[in-house]
Amino acid sequence: MKSYNVAIMGATGAVGQQMKEQLEKRNFPVKNIVFLASSRSAGQEITFKGKTYTVQEAVPESFENVDIALFSAGGSISEKFAPEAVKRGAVVIDNTSAFRMDKEVPLVVPEVNKEDIRLHKGIIANPNCSTIQMVCALQPLKEQYGLSKIVVSTYQAVSGAGVNAINELKSQSADFDNAQNAEASVLPVKSADRHYPIAFNAIPQIDQFTDNGYTYEEMKMINETKKIMHDDTLSVAATCVRLPVVTGHSESVYVELEGVPTVAEVKQSIANAPGVELMDDPSNQVYPMPLMAAGKDEVFVGRIRQDLDNPQGFHLWVVSDNLVKGAALNSVQIAEALVEEQIV
Repeated sequence: MKSYNVAIMGATGAVGQQMKEQLEKRNFPVKNIVFLASSRSAGQEITFKGKTYTVQEAVPESFENVDIALFSAGGSISEKFAPEAVKRGAVVIDNTSAFRMDKEVPLVVPEVNKEDIRLHKGIIANPNCSTIQMVCALQPLKEQYGLSKIVVSTYQAVSGAGVNAINELKSQSADFDNAQNAEASVLPVKSADRHYPIAFNAIPQIDQFTDNGYTYEEMKMINETKKIMHDDTLSVAATCVRLPVVTGHSESVYVELEGVPTVAEVKQSIANAPGVELMDDPSNQVYPMPLMAAGKDEVFVGRIRQDLDNPQGFHLWVVSDNLVKGAALNSVQIAEALVEEQIV
């Protein structure tokens, strides 16, 4: 089997570390690997398949002889270095929002639109974590019955905001009596004028607000879903909320189908979908939760029920690890698809 030279950009971050673990776990055919980061993180050591590597400061020349570059170091870094990597012959799989809505860049979830990787011109975008798990759960319904409307409310873990948000949750949680007045400097958005404690709280803001009253996170879900599913006519609305959960995003999803299947048929469609696991036995309190989904590859779906007023409407509860399937695993699966299709 052919092997490939791989680079991980943002190797010391939470997603970068997960990318490294997924490459190991899935035995991706790595010939050589280079770990890249900012000057601040350069010099750290990372172990990959029993061998120790020193993290290098990223420069354009870092991508010489690289076949596949996995990026997860922030949008501005991707905008700066992804074109340099492509110029040197690498295919970039980017986990930031920098290129997601670029018409020249495919936005890919392999279980949904793997064929789009063939359209790449050097860069393939990895969708937002919340979008990934939702479209994985809904794609089998789209294929079998057709989708006309999606309304989603997310309940997102603090790990999506980085390690500082995790640390702030832990420090605030340690002092229950002072929760209301706990020091906060990260959430909802680090650059915002006001910050709120996340411990014992729910913050209905992820990212900045746009002029239409939706946040950028909500608009990402709306626009990315339409692009991935190749349907600009699809009605999508989103409300994104941060909860005091370390890892694992949860979503309450309402969909309207063009057909009128039974609940049993909807469950069967989801149970047969790749990368999705049905957990739906409410009589025995079996349903997905972020605590059990942490560290797992799958998208878990439960609480499936028909709307009481609209026979074409169905409600689902969708949970997945936002750092695994929502980021690192999906990126590595895109790399695997490139290898499988022999287009790298």
